[in-house]
Amino acid sequence: MSPSIAPSEGSRPGWRGAALAAGVVGYGLLSYALMTRWPDRPWTIAALFGPLLLGLAAAGLARRHGPTLLSCAGLAALVLWVGWRGGVDVQRLYVLQHAALHAMMAFGFGITLRAGATPLITQLAERLHQEFTPAMRHYTRQLTLAWALYFVGMIGISALLYLLAPWAWWSLFCSLLTPLSAVVFFVGEYVWRYRRHPEFERVTLAQAVQAYRRFRA
Repeated sequence: MSPSIAPSEGSRPGWRGAALAAGVVGYGLLSYALMTRWPDRPWTIAALFGPLLLGLAAAGLARRHGPTLLSCAGLAALVLWVGWRGGVDVQRLYVLQHAALHAMMAFGFGITLRAGATPLITQLAERLHQEFTPAMRHYTRQLTLAWALYFVGMIGISALLYLLAPWAWWSLFCSLLTPLSAVVFFVGEYVWRYRRHPEFERVTLAQAVQAYRRFRA
């Protein structure tokens, strides 16, 4: 590999990460503006529910999973009905969407903690590390539990904000603080692991994300 090619190839993940971060922040700011100014407008409902529905539909098509596709169709019909007919508390609908997404994530992590199953993060770590010790297996199991509890906690915080705080506070929590807190959790655990658990060989954040994508494929 020539020196002139290596820097270009090494810089690609950084640019992709920066572009992804910019996109997430931009979408979060847009979502916050829509939810606080025009929460019940059809384009707001489409903008806030569209990415989730498209993501679920893409996953269903990739796996050729009929129930997922049928669920997406039903949710899309509900969103269209709410957007054009009205008569539904859209704020509550947004809160339910946020809770449902985090409940699915909590279930996805938590179900792998059942007896006889391999915890989700243990499965990912086994793909990344050539040597996998019992201590590493214990740590990744505990980390899987921590992520499951994190998603449950986010549901609780969301419910409390919706019930006790102004709508603008919940909108800020949903659109900006929710993705930010997930990034802080992910990066914070990464730093903690390599400072307190040297038994884990060095793996970059990009490699961890790629392993998750391969696992989900």
